[in-house]
Amino acid sequence: MQNIDNFNFAGKKAIVRVDFNVPLNEEGKITDDTRIRGALPTLKKVLADGGALIIMSHMGKPKGKVNAKYSLSQIVDAVSEKLGVPVQFAPDCAKAADAAAALKAGEVLLLENLRFYPEEEGKPVGIDKADPAYEEAKKAMKASQKEFSKTLASYADCYINDAFGTAHRKHASTAVIADYFDADNKMLGYLMQKEVQAVDNVLSNIKRPFVAIMGGSKVSSKIGIIENLLGKVDKLILCGGMTYTFAKAHGGEIGESIVEMDKLEVALGVEEMAKKNGVELVLSTDCTATNGLDFGTMSVKEGAEIISCPSDKIPAGFEGVDAGAESQKAFAAAIEGAKTILWNGPAGVFECDAFTAGSRAIGEAIAKATAEGAFSLIGGGDSVACVNKFGLADQVSYISTGGGALLEAIEGKVLPGVAAIQG
Repeated sequence: MQNIDNFNFAGKKAIVRVDFNVPLNEEGKITDDTRIRGALPTLKKVLADGGALIIMSHMGKPKGKVNAKYSLSQIVDAVSEKLGVPVQFAPDCAKAADAAAALKAGEVLLLENLRFYPEEEGKPVGIDKADPAYEEAKKAMKASQKEFSKTLASYADCYINDAFGTAHRKHASTAVIADYFDADNKMLGYLMQKEVQAVDNVLSNIKRPFVAIMGGSKVSSKIGIIENLLGKVDKLILCGGMTYTFAKAHGGEIGESIVEMDKLEVALGVEEMAKKNGVELVLSTDCTATNGLDFGTMSVKEGAEIISCPSDKIPAGFEGVDAGAESQKAFAAAIEGAKTILWNGPAGVFECDAFTAGSRAIGEAIAKATAEGAFSLIGGGDSVACVNKFGLADQVSYISTGGGALLEAIEGKVLPGVAAIQG
């Protein structure tokens, strides 16, 4: 397998798949540039060698259609500033041959959002899976995906995948494109190398106690990783919105809190599996609740109440929005003394400054354990935003840019974006 350190990009054009799916505010300004900063070492290596850069990424979920809300034109200035060179923009990623051909050494071209084309994800559009014609449509789309990948590959002499956040998808730009480069001209970027190593540290080099913290709103989106972790960890903290599904499963009153009524049995099953595996399961016992959170502005409405109460005794009209004081203490106690730590998902609506305490307690406990010798891996957009918001980014071992990719890697699944390079 080719190594980016040993490759000389002088006189070559490199097409680099990055993950610039960064969060934007209503004015189209980037609110967290972690992913852009993460790709800089790879991009700068190409330029320093005397190569030309073609950068490609997706943003959001435009579902195969052009949507100005997700245009990468919004981040051109930010990428130019970070790279220190002017970045050209190709408004159609599949029609950028002339712009790519004209690139000189040291120049940079950013392609428009790959997902404006359905071929990027390779899924048939506008046809239901139950439709008898679906399989034929799927075959046709796979053929189109190959052509789309071939077009992207034609722009460059070599290919670098530095987008760990999408490495779990067999998309045109993350896996299929690699077929059009020989083994000497395709490689993982620095960020991808670090991500793969960080996962290996958690899975293959576990130092105990191993504590995992899983947050977020839904049990359903995390059940695979939770079940897998129950066979690996010593302690598992479950927090965030999923708290209320567990509380409801035991007949608790949860007011207007988020809940998955069809996952109550799943929640009880997780508790049973933890017992069977000898894993200490830590759940929120109390919470901060409010009757006036404005999710649009992430602020508390004027005149609204904020109360503390048990997680299973939330009054009608109120919703749980953060872990309470007792839960925060329990989380910190569970993390104390850990030697391997994985955190994915916040403990509450941390975007609202009134409800950051639970996530902050977790972040600070992880930072303390890291200072005492633990290896800590933070993954998923919200968790990354947490550690950045609390100024803890330099106090943890590794911050992953990939959410779904990290979870699938932790589950032990083969990531197509990595396999396409490593063979």
